[in-house]
Amino acid sequence: MKKKSIKVLLLVEDNPGDARLLREMFNEQGLHNIDLTHVACMGEAEEHLGRSTFDIILLDLGLPDEQGLGAVRRAHVAAPRVPLVVLTGSDDESMATQALQEGAQDYLIKGQIDGRSLLRALRYAVERKTLEEAFFVEKERAQVTLNCIGDAVVCTDISGNITFLNLVAEKMTGWSWKEATGRPMAEVFRILDATSRETTPNPMERAVGQNRTVHLPTNCILIRRDGFEIPIEDSVAPIHNREGQPTGAVIVFRDVSAARAMVVQMTHSAEHDFLTGLPNRMLLNDRVNQAIVLAPRHNRKVGVLFLDLDGFKHINDSLGHPIGDKLLQSIAKRLVDCVRSSDTVSRQGGDEFVVLLSEMEQSEDAAISALRLLQAVAEAHTIDQHDLHVTASIGVSVFPDDGKDAETLIKNADIAMYQAKENGRQSYQFFKPAMNVRAVERQSIEESLRRALERKEFSLQYQPKIDLRTGKISGAEALIRWTHPVRGPVSPAQFIPVAEDCGLILPIGQWVLREACKQARVWVDAGLPLATMAVNISSMEFRDDNFLESVFAALNETGLDPKSLELELTESVLMKRAESAASVLKTLRERGVQIAVDDFGTGYSSLSYLRKFPIDALKIDQSFVRQISSTPDDTTIVTAVISMGRSLKLRVVAEGVETQEELAFLQARQCDEAQGYYFSRPVLPLQFARLLKSGIPESAVVVHR
Repeated sequence: MKKKSIKVLLLVEDNPGDARLLREMFNEQGLHNIDLTHVACMGEAEEHLGRSTFDIILLDLGLPDEQGLGAVRRAHVAAPRVPLVVLTGSDDESMATQALQEGAQDYLIKGQIDGRSLLRALRYAVERKTLEEAFFVEKERAQVTLNCIGDAVVCTDISGNITFLNLVAEKMTGWSWKEATGRPMAEVFRILDATSRETTPNPMERAVGQNRTVHLPTNCILIRRDGFEIPIEDSVAPIHNREGQPTGAVIVFRDVSAARAMVVQMTHSAEHDFLTGLPNRMLLNDRVNQAIVLAPRHNRKVGVLFLDLDGFKHINDSLGHPIGDKLLQSIAKRLVDCVRSSDTVSRQGGDEFVVLLSEMEQSEDAAISALRLLQAVAEAHTIDQHDLHVTASIGVSVFPDDGKDAETLIKNADIAMYQAKENGRQSYQFFKPAMNVRAVERQSIEESLRRALERKEFSLQYQPKIDLRTGKISGAEALIRWTHPVRGPVSPAQFIPVAEDCGLILPIGQWVLREACKQARVWVDAGLPLATMAVNISSMEFRDDNFLESVFAALNETGLDPKSLELELTESVLMKRAESAASVLKTLRERGVQIAVDDFGTGYSSLSYLRKFPIDALKIDQSFVRQISSTPDDTTIVTAVISMGRSLKLRVVAEGVETQEELAFLQARQCDEAQGYYFSRPVLPLQFARLLKSGIPESAVVVHR
């Protein structure tokens, strides 16, 4: 099932600070193109809902012109088919629960929201509303069908003997009109209470005795002549003579099997995932809490395993949603096959699953289950003649050590899962309290990053690249620096992974590109000898649909000659989608932009692909350059890369040069360029301009003529 994207959102929030924070969360999740309409009261919201169409409504329960459930009801009346997520304070959870009963899809507690959970809640709300609408259509269709089928009609005299059956009644009771006539109604129309199996009081006697229309009690069944049981609903009305005296009764009844089955199905659907049939988040939470109650009585532990797929998005994007859905169904079946019937496998949405191990003797049981799940997921899935391979990362939390309620256990398992991903994926990781500290720290960095661009906290420093034949500066590499107003300098190694995970790397990367091009143009206009400006491009930036557009826009805005721009991409970025990468590089090359492969030798190098890519330079990773000084006998890779670059007619640049010994080694093997602390640390623009004027001191570079 193709998932509906959120393009148009109505935010009803009277607190400007909260509204701004929510908007920033959308931006940091990469939803820059979302059409977000913000209003501060219910009246304005109703006006917008009356004239515009929205994909979802995000509603604060404390508005100046409406409070609590009143706001929910008014929003539902104004847009009954639009999914609604409510915002509430931590002390209003009971009100939020009532809002769910009024038709809201979910609620979020202010102060406990992050960008990822916000996006997840909205996405799941849209999915649930879509499912509700689908089931509503099915229910309506079933209801219309039932209405079109004629009801069964039975008539009796004042003594309760049958006088008439229509065709539908004949079919439902198993009696023909001829056979039934004159027989007591209780013999032909046998009805029982489905639960107690006791005979229901004669409805005809009640209708005649009370001289009014009556109904059967709920949960009644008709016992057909052959013993088959049919759930029914009926109404019984007295038949009067001209004087108004009862002379008998007419019973109108219908088969409600389909309607009751629909109720059962709707109940099931409210608690289960529509795609896989697995319990959803609501049912999982209930079962986890039940397991927590029972565990101490039996001296047992409860395990929660949060599982996230590695590589699913690529399959879903490249092969399409139908294949992705079938893969999720295959994975769901395997997960269920791996656990006991007393355990629960739940799909949270997307490619996230949670497994509840309801009764464990020891924590090690969770590790055994995690390994079994990892192995089951990793085996090839044959879907529509495709052999698909995905892996998983699993986080584990255990009651009572890691939490006393379902929400805490699932949250901590989620945190541990991210640690498993950072540790290399296709692995499991038990939750440790220190992870919460890291999660809070990471969240703090993420929140600060949202404002860093706006507050102009980023800056660029530039490290020179040296031509080893002439000793002159051949180019600069732009390196981003972040000075937090409270923390002070924050290492790129600390904030770049966070920016990549939450999508902020796109606006940050675009800012770096524009700023570097602008600075390069300033130096060129000043007559300073700068050949190229190098900018690192992350995998997320390179895969973005607007990547080429943003590169060319930066060049057009700054007026920099495309030949002066060099984009650095890692091997892994290029090799993930080699064919599409080649097309993008070809377009860049046609415009004159240069391409360098960064950290060469650390990824999955393929000479055949390198020959296909329009590349200008290879950059030897500093870890290999370091071997020149640390392990002189192990310099094969450096020598091989230089030789390979020469054979492919590519420039070779050595990164991280720090000693005279390393420089001499590179010059002896005719490496083209080098950069590193030996020549200069990254410096501010003014200092770099001085280097361009004066050059690197001759003592630092021994030029081989």
